[in-house]
Amino acid sequence: MYLDELLAYNEAFTKEKKYTPFKTDKFPDKRIVIFSCMDTRLVELLPNALHIKNGDAKIIKNAGAIIKKPFGSIMRSLLVAVYELQADEILVIGHHDCGMKGFDGNAMLEKAKQRGITDDTIQTLHYAGINVKDWLQGFNHVEDSVQHSVDLIRQHPLLPQDTPVHGLVIDPHTGKLDVVNKGYEN
Repeated sequence: MYLDELLAYNEAFTKEKKYTPFKTDKFPDKRIVIFSCMDTRLVELLPNALHIKNGDAKIIKNAGAIIKKPFGSIMRSLLVAVYELQADEILVIGHHDCGMKGFDGNAMLEKAKQRGITDDTIQTLHYAGINVKDWLQGFNHVEDSVQHSVDLIRQHPLLPQDTPVHGLVIDPHTGKLDVVNKGYEN
């Protein structure tokens, strides 16, 4: 329903050259890559709380800032940022009041079933070796989740050992950052 509205705005945006203040190149000026949650409250708050503007950082997002697999798309993106896009440091930033805190994979599977996903489909995934419930599961403590992602990144065999990986938690109401782990100290 929103696509036509978005496309109409985009047509005017490009016609009026409103993109010019955002011009930059593909390399992050501050040489950092940020991995954070996709929470809507962080869209503008996080960059402003970190004093970053368009072009300063690579930003990767997913639900909860959780890395489940060391060879998935999140880790690949982090490695591309380091090796190809000149990022020197990695920041993992979770947030308080996250929807993934206490998130139950079983509850989401029930919602999927209500939307037409069959038990046969879920069983097929299970037979293929995918534990969908675990894959969907959230976390109990945001600091522990951030530390888990930091550890997974740090221990990755393809990440240069001298790459600082920091863990932080942001308050989505105030923008205050709490340090879970400074990557310079490891």
